[in-house]
Amino acid sequence: MCITFLLLINYAKLLQQKIVIKVTGKGPKSRSKALQIAVGLSGVESAGLGGEDKSQIEVVGDGVDAVQLTNLLRKKVGYAELASVTAVGEKKEEPAVQPVDWPVYVGGMPQTYIYPIHPHQDPSCSIM
Repeated sequence: MCITFLLLINYAKLLQQKIVIKVTGKGPKSRSKALQIAVGLSGVESAGLGGEDKSQIEVVGDGVDAVQLTNLLRKKVGYAELASVTAVGEKKEEPAVQPVDWPVYVGGMPQTYIYPIHPHQDPSCSIM
């Protein structure tokens, strides 16, 4: 039972996604309202403000509908633009590629063939 529960937790972490939505608000009150709307959706685990001027809402969760969240923010806060949706999971480090050291081939001496040479061959032509 405990192992199954741990496997489900690890599997749920692999399915998480990070949604970034640009919101133009008139002040901190509209940003706070946008965060309350984002946290109110089911499946949201964390939400926060991001970007240089804190105009982006970063939502991390499992099974969060990014389009639905963007439409809710457009209706209740104002202009909202879906910037990115990325999968959040464990980063797997790729094993370093090790170069293969091939053995050095050293060419040997070429093989010589020995042919018998007969210095005094009988002439096959009798006319000469």
